[in-house]
Amino acid sequence: MSRKPQLRGRAARLARLLPTGPDRAARTPFMLLVVLLLGGGLITLLMLNSSLNEGSFQLTKVKRQTQDLTDEEQQLQREVDEYAAPDALQRRARELGMVPGGDPAFLSPDGTVRGVPRAAPGPPALRGAAARPPVPLAPVPPAPAAAPPAGPVAPRPPAAPGGGSRPASPPSAQPAPTTSGR
Repeated sequence: MSRKPQLRGRAARLARLLPTGPDRAARTPFMLLVVLLLGGGLITLLMLNSSLNEGSFQLTKVKRQTQDLTDEEQQLQREVDEYAAPDALQRRARELGMVPGGDPAFLSPDGTVRGVPRAAPGPPALRGAAARPPVPLAPVPPAPAAAPPAGPVAPRPPAAPGGGSRPASPPSAQPAPTTSGR
């Protein structure tokens, strides 16, 4: 005989639903596994949410930088467009003393000239300055040596006007300046 009291009716039906004996011990590892899986999933979900928020902040920062750089690029492009406008180019050319060119003359590969080269129209002071040959520079005397070399010394040829190592050529041998006709 069992020491348990016999239950009747509703209490007996409820008692059959409750685990008794060794079955209860077999369910404990399963319940522990379910709790660990749910806890691990919750922690993983929280970590994923945190990393997504961090990525969202970085994306916002990069979008702001992109917008700033786009604005700067547009401002620079407007400045380039202002400098490249025909009236701005013409004004700057006049400030530099440039004048509009006439009809151009072309040189063919066989050496013939097509067209008539003429001087560009402009103020007479500029045309006269362009027609004059360049003024030759006076040679620069060499720096004195610290100590004279020992032994006989050969005479040196005179220095070129530009400071180069070639001897100076007479002014008549230099070609006259030309204009391109532009």
